[in-house]
Amino acid sequence: MKVHGKVIVVTGAGSGIGRELTLLLLSKGARVAGIDLNGPALAEIARIAADYEDGFEPIEANVADRNMVEQLPEKILARFGTVDGVINNAGIIQPFVTVNSLDYAVIERVLNVNLWGTIYVTKTFLPALLKRPEAHIVNLSSMGGFLPVPGQTIYCAAKAGVKLLTEGLASELMQTKVRVTAVFPGAIATNIKANSGVRPASTGAQHRGAIEPLPPRSAAEIIVKAMERNAPQVYVGRDSAFMSLLHRLSPAFAARLIANQMKSLLAN
Repeated sequence: MKVHGKVIVVTGAGSGIGRELTLLLLSKGARVAGIDLNGPALAEIARIAADYEDGFEPIEANVADRNMVEQLPEKILARFGTVDGVINNAGIIQPFVTVNSLDYAVIERVLNVNLWGTIYVTKTFLPALLKRPEAHIVNLSSMGGFLPVPGQTIYCAAKAGVKLLTEGLASELMQTKVRVTAVFPGAIATNIKANSGVRPASTGAQHRGAIEPLPPRSAAEIIVKAMERNAPQVYVGRDSAFMSLLHRLSPAFAARLIANQMKSLLAN
């Protein structure tokens, strides 16, 4: 689905990949409803987006709140008249600790934002998307959605759920005009740690040999390109593409490799 002239909903639009997706879509002639918890960040994007003929609608909302999500279509339809696409980008990671050391409040928050948030937004907007001549759903999973990452097990479980949710949707919608893309980002240079309430690792905890994180703008360009060519899935970053291949060839070896790299970051 070409994005020019389309109305796209972007969650987690206030920063990182979501911010770059929003600005890129606007530059390509789309209109964007940007959803985020961070009101000031949305206001900053609105200021930047003023050059795009009033094509950006900032909406402060929590995707983990089902009632709040279910009110979004009315607001967006009143503003733009239709919705052609949804990019479920909003996500948080967990503290770098084992499941044994996580309390249920953290576990539930990670699952609610990453998995339930994606479900709520998708299910809420799907009826409107099904009425369009063409439409698209993009769900951001993660490299951790197909590969275990010690210290991020709950996050990985949520993103694995997003992976299967997206693949299931693609099958269910095969006979409709709605296409679906699963996105698997690797290391991206965003502030997801700070937004997730995770303290930065100390200098000595940075593991050697790590691939340089991909700039958020580059990630956004890959995602939008995949959306425009109706790709069923896309790997964002060399690390994600490489680990996907390695995991298919030898799941145990790939898991050990990641585990060894994560040792210095794993708190307990």
